[in-house]
Amino acid sequence: MHNLKHNRVLHERNFVVTVEAATTPRVPEDRRIRVEQLAPRFWRVWLRFGYMEQPNVPKALAGAKAQGLRFDVMSTSYFLNRRTLRVGKARLMPLWASRLYAGMYRSASEPTNFYRLPSNRVVELGQQINI
Repeated sequence: MHNLKHNRVLHERNFVVTVEAATTPRVPEDRRIRVEQLAPRFWRVWLRFGYMEQPNVPKALAGAKAQGLRFDVMSTSYFLNRRTLRVGKARLMPLWASRLYAGMYRSASEPTNFYRLPSNRVVELGQQINI
């Protein structure tokens, strides 16, 4: 939505992807992807990975071809939401807890690396949240 508001462009094919962690260590390849068409140019995709697996989103999305979708992994752009937590004056928790939580959030792994996305095809849209 941010891209549509900012650039006023709607892409030819749009996939809204949700990555889920399963309660099993591994998810079989045939149960990894689920696709639902929402509109002529929009699809909703669920990817499931086991808790012992490192998610590889481009590889998993290549499985969309097996379901009959036109999906070119090499020309795909990935749009990610980037949140920045800030310790504000109006806090909902004690100052020490806000600082600890914000520090832990900053030290978390980068989504681009975690999901194995090609960094030259990732666009991050951000927002700042006061905690």
